[in-house]
Amino acid sequence: MYQAIHQFEPLLPALAHPELDALAEGLSATALELKGLVHPATAARIAELLRGVNSYYSNRIEGQHTHPREIERALRKDFDKAPDKARLQRLAIAHIDTQKEMESWLAAEPALSVYSPDFIARLHASFFGKLPADERITKEGDAVVPGEWRRKDVDVGEHVAPGWKAVPDFLKRAEQVYAGASGVSGQLIALACAHHRLAWVHPFRDGNGRVLRLQSQAALIRQGAGSGLWTVSRGLARDVQPYYDRLADADRPREGDLDGRGNLSERGLAAFARYFLETCLDQARFMSQLLQLKDLRPRMRAYLKLLAETEADIRPEAEPALYHVFLAGSVKRGEFKQMTGLGARTADKAIAALLKKELLMSDTRKGAVSIGLPLDALAFYFPRLYPEAAS
Repeated sequence: MYQAIHQFEPLLPALAHPELDALAEGLSATALELKGLVHPATAARIAELLRGVNSYYSNRIEGQHTHPREIERALRKDFDKAPDKARLQRLAIAHIDTQKEMESWLAAEPALSVYSPDFIARLHASFFGKLPADERITKEGDAVVPGEWRRKDVDVGEHVAPGWKAVPDFLKRAEQVYAGASGVSGQLIALACAHHRLAWVHPFRDGNGRVLRLQSQAALIRQGAGSGLWTVSRGLARDVQPYYDRLADADRPREGDLDGRGNLSERGLAAFARYFLETCLDQARFMSQLLQLKDLRPRMRAYLKLLAETEADIRPEAEPALYHVFLAGSVKRGEFKQMTGLGARTADKAIAALLKKELLMSDTRKGAVSIGLPLDALAFYFPRLYPEAAS
């Protein structure tokens, strides 16, 4: 049983790892490019979509599948009559709402440390506090108290987690090391290592995976590489076994004099950091490719043309205006109608049809219109982003 904080050293690789620096620099550059691709209002709409994507994939990693359309229904307060499906819907919505809260904390509290035990407990309290008491019970029958460190010794697979009384000490040590990282590469390598070491501590009775993936996302946002335009959980969930394998490898004790000077394997930690940063870079590049405007416009045009074959009021002539809304964030209805080149009545019907299909959004009946991203459009707009939504 681990009781002393030196037992999860090293928290960072002691040796130079040029491949980790290169991955960190590549991620930082790609993330910066990504942020400049779309208007802030459109980016906010994509971020709203990706909260659902993140929820779906983070829950899927835990073996709890909720179809994207069931998540969409739950967002509209339409929960399934089957108790098990409704429970999974509530899990998905709790994750989405916790992520929204987390993003608001980061925006409102610039001094907030994303590695502090208080922040990690706050994430847990936010997530589990949104679930009814009878759905906060572990498989062993233990009640999960939102925001409370576990009060029981546990093992996870072959890993025996630190004794429960020592959890606060391990977390304080983790904050001391990771919050002190400096430089772009140093901070990104630190957040990758933190994902493993915090999971190794296993601070909560339940919900560790979801909470720590949200913590990693918060760390990415705070560092500057993260945003609402990509999510690491999607990459981790595409093939879950390597994720679990890398976590387990980094759990291993030091193997000989060439494997660092701490109690745990430095090679295993560096390998996990490489895997995590590779996954982050892959996902940021993937979204950067999807948002290249020269490729996006033909996909939007193709979807509108397909709809027009069966929907009388959907007009292909509206495509330039729809694309302009994506670029500009929002436009007045009069401007939208003018860009279609259609007659007034026909243009009004086209706008109404696009609003009904949620390809356009508006806060009022006559207000400006902004871009919509319904699940039905994603296979065209953003192919391969969320293929489960099309099934």
